[in-house]
Amino acid sequence: MKVFKIWIQKNWSTTILVIIFIILFVSPDAKAWLMRQVLSTGFLNSKIEEKTSRQPSSENQSAVVQNLSVIDDNREIINTSQLRGKVVFINFWASWCPPCRAEFPSIQAFYDKYKGNKNLVFLTVNLDDETVLGKMYLKKEQFSIPFLIPNGAVPNEYFSGSLPTTVILDKSGKIRMHHTGMADYSKNSFYQEINQLLNEQQ
Repeated sequence: MKVFKIWIQKNWSTTILVIIFIILFVSPDAKAWLMRQVLSTGFLNSKIEEKTSRQPSSENQSAVVQNLSVIDDNREIINTSQLRGKVVFINFWASWCPPCRAEFPSIQAFYDKYKGNKNLVFLTVNLDDETVLGKMYLKKEQFSIPFLIPNGAVPNEYFSGSLPTTVILDKSGKIRMHHTGMADYSKNSFYQEINQLLNEQQ
């Protein structure tokens, strides 16, 4: 034991790094905090595509017509096909996913800023195997974003298995952003892009 104490005294910096690594390895919240620091740089953010006058490709045309159906806590069904004329922010997440936890404060900030705008719809879709876990996470963190779950199969155009995934539809239902991985949605630059989408004519 004495030898161990002496080793720690001589290698205190290594000991601290090992402790930090262990904490990051076992704690989703610690991982999320570290990822949040990376997010603050803005390097991982995706950009909303500019509107083009050319005809969309067949791939994008299918993305427009594919319907995503979700259901809320009141058992109300929401279909993206019925949201034409509105900008739709879709985020697929799970409570066990550290990158989801990392970006959630920015999504909450984005939601707080725009929730009064009737032309912007938030579909934050939980993919936990047990929905109660997602609800518990939102309650614990005091997040007020809508809690939605898929109502049937999710089209591949929207989600192909990586969490988190964020999709933004314009007023015509076309996918204008498809971002796999975490991002910061509380940046002024992102709000400017959203405002441009909101101001576009269908």
